[in-house]
Amino acid sequence: MATEEYTRSELLVDAAWVDAHKDDPNVVIVDCEVDAAFARGHIPGAVLVPDNYEKNPDTGRLHLMDPSQFKNMCEDLGIGDDTLVITYDHSRSLTAARLWWALNTYGHTNTKILNGGWRAWISHGGVVDFGRAEQRKVTFTPKRDDSKLATADDLKRACQVGDSIIWDVRSDGEWDGSNSRGNKRVGHVPGAIHLEWFNLVDSVTNEFKPQSEILRICLLYTSDAADDTPCVDLGGRRYS
Repeated sequence: MATEEYTRSELLVDAAWVDAHKDDPNVVIVDCEVDAAFARGHIPGAVLVPDNYEKNPDTGRLHLMDPSQFKNMCEDLGIGDDTLVITYDHSRSLTAARLWWALNTYGHTNTKILNGGWRAWISHGGVVDFGRAEQRKVTFTPKRDDSKLATADDLKRACQVGDSIIWDVRSDGEWDGSNSRGNKRVGHVPGAIHLEWFNLVDSVTNEFKPQSEILRICLLYTSDAADDTPCVDLGGRRYS
């Protein structure tokens, strides 16, 4: 799928681009899977992000790392202030997108996602590597932008505004409370719309669905007219 099919196509690259630029000195490719998956094979020169989720080890892996922790992680990965970062995973870009967001939150906007991830690389016929990349000496300067985060108070205020849209992208079990995932409380925010994140990703190619399809899905789930739709075959549900 061509990246031109997206509103922000500059945030994505395809496997052919990665193949052509994987040896560029300013490019770092980050594998966002677990150790075992990385050991089974990865894109040549890729580095492995620790723990997948870049969460703070001092708070039970619940929140984003603090600036000093994030700086150390990035420098260990060879990510410096001038680095172009390419993220990918085996998981429909779930963990790759989280690293993309984390880097952007810390001011590193020169970050792109390999559309389709590992599956796209294999389909392209890309070489599979099993070694570890040499560590680079770089300096990463964290510039945290909290405007990309919503606080609990922000969410409470949104619940009181009639035209706010609160989108719950978690699993069915988390939404209906049948799976706590270790949380003290279960259920969902009153008035939230439930559409699990993977409905916006092609289940065959693992690529993000094109702009037109994503808009159609989002409108279907957020429009009042969706209540009258007789059949929605997206794997998710809309609740009022």
